[in-house]
Amino acid sequence: MTRRTKRSTVVAGFGALALTTSVGLSACGGGGTISGGNSGTPVKGGTLKLIGAGGQDDLDPTSAYSTNASALIRTYGRQLFSYPASTDLKVSTTPVADAADKVPTTGNGGMSADGLTYKITLRKGIMWDTSPPREMVAADFVRSFKHMCNPAAPVGAPGYYLPVIKGMQAYCTPYLTNKALQGNVAGMKAYEEGHEIAGVKAVDSSTLQLQLNAPASDVLNLLAMTFASAVPVEYYQYVPGSNALFGHLVSAGPYRVTTFNPGRQIVLQKNTNWKPATDPLRHQYVDQIQITEGQNSSEAVQQQLQSGASDLSYDVAMSSATLGQLAGRNDPNLTVNGPPISNPYLVFNLRSPNANNAMQNLKVRQAINFAINKVALAQIYGGPKYNTPLNSTIPPDSLGYKDFNLYPTTNNQGDPATCKSLLSQAGYPNGLTVKAAYRQSGNHPAIYQSYAQDLGACGIKVVGVPQQAADFYSQFLQKNANAIAGKWDIAAPGWVPDWFGNNGRANIQPLFDGRNWADGTSNYGDYDSPITNALIDKALQAKSTGEAAANWANASEQIMKDAAIVPFMSQKTPWYHSSRVKNAIWVPITQQFDYTNLWLSGS
Repeated sequence: MTRRTKRSTVVAGFGALALTTSVGLSACGGGGTISGGNSGTPVKGGTLKLIGAGGQDDLDPTSAYSTNASALIRTYGRQLFSYPASTDLKVSTTPVADAADKVPTTGNGGMSADGLTYKITLRKGIMWDTSPPREMVAADFVRSFKHMCNPAAPVGAPGYYLPVIKGMQAYCTPYLTNKALQGNVAGMKAYEEGHEIAGVKAVDSSTLQLQLNAPASDVLNLLAMTFASAVPVEYYQYVPGSNALFGHLVSAGPYRVTTFNPGRQIVLQKNTNWKPATDPLRHQYVDQIQITEGQNSSEAVQQQLQSGASDLSYDVAMSSATLGQLAGRNDPNLTVNGPPISNPYLVFNLRSPNANNAMQNLKVRQAINFAINKVALAQIYGGPKYNTPLNSTIPPDSLGYKDFNLYPTTNNQGDPATCKSLLSQAGYPNGLTVKAAYRQSGNHPAIYQSYAQDLGACGIKVVGVPQQAADFYSQFLQKNANAIAGKWDIAAPGWVPDWFGNNGRANIQPLFDGRNWADGTSNYGDYDSPITNALIDKALQAKSTGEAAANWANASEQIMKDAAIVPFMSQKTPWYHSSRVKNAIWVPITQQFDYTNLWLSGS
């Protein structure tokens, strides 16, 4: 998930996941305590105040692909399956029934013996926030799969669905490629209502049938993605992913978006049509959620949190100095959360024509891998206590992680001499100039300055291409035209797996499957290796988790042989909340506390 991403960035077959925390700090989402305390008696009322850079790029569940969006969609969207708020890591990363009334198995008749057909019944009484209220039906989920392929704002990870669900590739290909329909609301509605996906069917108003091309051990995680949220018929009135849609979202959760002012403010208020009996995962403790945007400074955000003027950071990480101070005094409002994620990492634009197609030259990419001082980068996020140098595409505690290093340097601090030698072998004895896109918020400018200094030490001049945080992914990296035009050569996005546990697909496929390069996806620089693609297929077709893990590990090693990225660090996520926030439970897939399960003291 860009995820946050994440974009980020979601089943069966969980391995043993370990989470360690710093001594003296509470930990959420990994067997630790509930941060902020839990008196046992929830307090209702008050406004939960968030502050951050914002300018939220997308609130449309079909296409939104960031951890920020996932945390918000949890308040108004419903999926067939989702994740409970829990301090037990295995519980919080195992999908349970959400809009579905139970998890389908062969025993309860919900899954066929061959693993190809699922019959999912909906929970009774889930109501849309419409006037008059209307009950959610199976057709709303049929619509969600059809809507994933709209050409205006399609699903961010098509590889999760198109090859998996029977008939979805045939339905999607002509739809996704029809650029004439991008702004044509009536045309998109007509296509979706006039075409069917062979493997997606509403048997009746409360029963959805899904047919797969092959068994998928992670199918519940795919259905737990916000991409697979129910889509109300009202969305046919607006261009998908547009501000007009964001201003007319229809809620089936405990809160509804009432104000959307991008870059300034988002406000959510109680959805009066929501009933606790229809929702096993969410609550409605606070009256309102208010997000104030436009604040890029880590120090300013932290000051507001500690003073109580705001409650949570929306999207701005704390500075290394602040983290050190808070940890030093064992501040009870600071948590360190896992599992580890790969954040950030350096990605190469393999489509860039700049410097005589330098980014397409393997030795140039290998040189840059040798150049980077990963310890210095880790210091920006609080140092080695929270960040471990990472040399593979898969972080620890994810399926397929393997400890290897194809570009070793002394103490992971970089090797300018080897970098210079490889550049000379590549035909750049006098160095070259590269364009580096980076976000103008939080720790990202410091990350840019750190790796730019490393590259400068081996003769690579770095020209910064600053981007507003809200535009970095959706309006810049995920626009293929920018890559082809050479508007950037390198960039440092982050990645949160779309799910944990059996998550090899979620760490590899969105970023490195070359068959899925398109606007909105996360293979930003169009890495496309037949060897890697074949290993992805073998992993997805594996008969056991162990076999899948081996293939994911092999894919990770091939990606690093191709030097498609430079991994920086395996990072746990420190997060802070005001003293009035209680029952703060970390949700790994959103990289945020669950807004629907916390409450406020003194409200």
